[in-house]
Amino acid sequence: QVQLVESGGGLVQPGGSLRLSCVTSGFTFSTATMLWYRQAPGEGREFVAVISNDGSNTNYKDSVKGRFTISRDTAKNTVYLEMNSLKPEDTAVYSCSLNGFYWGQGTQVTVSS
Repeated sequence: QVQLVESGGGLVQPGGSLRLSCVTSGFTFSTATMLWYRQAPGEGREFVAVISNDGSNTNYKDSVKGRFTISRDTAKNTVYLEMNSLKPEDTAVYSCSLNGFYWGQGTQVTVSS
């Protein structure tokens, strides 16, 4: 079955960096569009970034452009989200998704001094 397992979250100061990982199994990773979403306390889930199956195309939520980078490693069946210049408003549970139909449990990112 499809499994998506995120890691790499934590507490970081404003301006800091984190790298999230999402290890996948149960499907053909090389054919899948992968996404990152986030959900802040009391808010709905929102799109953060997407990467095409071959990694050639990416897109981002406007507020994270230039700060976040999505990438993938087909050999490891893993998708990443590199987050730099983090802001308090980036605080949320971050989840990866397979084509918007399957979801991981998420990893908490807290940006606070």
